[in-house]
Amino acid sequence: MTGAQNDISKRTSYDVIVIGGGAGGLNAALVLARARRAVAVVDSGKPRNAPSAHMHGFLSRDGMPPLTVLEAGRAEVERYGAVRIDGAVEQVDAGEAGGYVVRLEGGATLDARHVVLATGLRDELPEIPGVRAMWGGDVHFCPYCHGYEVRDQPIVVLGVHPASPGQALLLRQWSPHIVYVPHSRPLADEERERMDARGVEVAEGPVAALLSKDGRLHAVELADGRTMRCAGVFLFPGMTPNDGVFDGLGCARDDQGRLVTDRAGRTSRPGLWAVGNVVDSRAQAVTAAGMGAAAAFALNHDLVDEETERDLAAYRAAADASGAPVPAS
Repeated sequence: MTGAQNDISKRTSYDVIVIGGGAGGLNAALVLARARRAVAVVDSGKPRNAPSAHMHGFLSRDGMPPLTVLEAGRAEVERYGAVRIDGAVEQVDAGEAGGYVVRLEGGATLDARHVVLATGLRDELPEIPGVRAMWGGDVHFCPYCHGYEVRDQPIVVLGVHPASPGQALLLRQWSPHIVYVPHSRPLADEERERMDARGVEVAEGPVAALLSKDGRLHAVELADGRTMRCAGVFLFPGMTPNDGVFDGLGCARDDQGRLVTDRAGRTSRPGLWAVGNVVDSRAQAVTAAGMGAAAAFALNHDLVDEETERDLAAYRAAADASGAPVPAS
């Protein structure tokens, strides 16, 4: 939405507040705004995929810069009357009269009947020199997003996560030149056998640094001084959901501490929803967008049910006051 609306004094109560302005949040807002709901999107403007030059695997948007896609999405949502608020949410609390109070950084508050959490997650990168500087450039996580761009070229996979060996085996689909560096996680015998069977080379020893020239990766240096030239490095980062604003609301969580939702994005607490990477770390942008749409459809149906019950109660009360017969329920 071009020209984000920050003067929230004009309206502070909404049918739905969406927290997060990525693909999931914007698609939820788009569907709800087209359903003529009063919608606000609170957007910190810090999408997870901002470091990437291009996004892939999103039909009709393949190869576009992520921020270009978001700008188009903001404009579409604004066209239907949704409000975008630049800022961050500190906490969501239960409202005294039902619904929820969304507390923004800086002290402002908004009221919402329902809240959709679409805040994604934080990637926790290993403290290896060069990783953070080239993250989203020549250092990647998702083979489906970036494997094609380094197809048939030398690729190094860093063993920094329990899922790293599987990542190396998967990347063999894109290139026959895969080197796996266990780094600080030695391979089990069965894992090593799988690497051998798949044709993945194993280079023992911790990684000292990623080396670059003119801002582009060209090699991985091991602690003993060996270097391996490569066109790309893949690693599996640690991932922490940005879901702290729901703390204290009693939403069910799984054994890893993640919010539990149904297929539509409902949490265990009525009126609270969560979509995208905040509940599914493997969701690509296109997946998050679909999750946002699914949540919006179900959420609007829930609102219609709530409104129908309210209207029915008012109708019966009016009929009773007038003495007109009320149909049996």
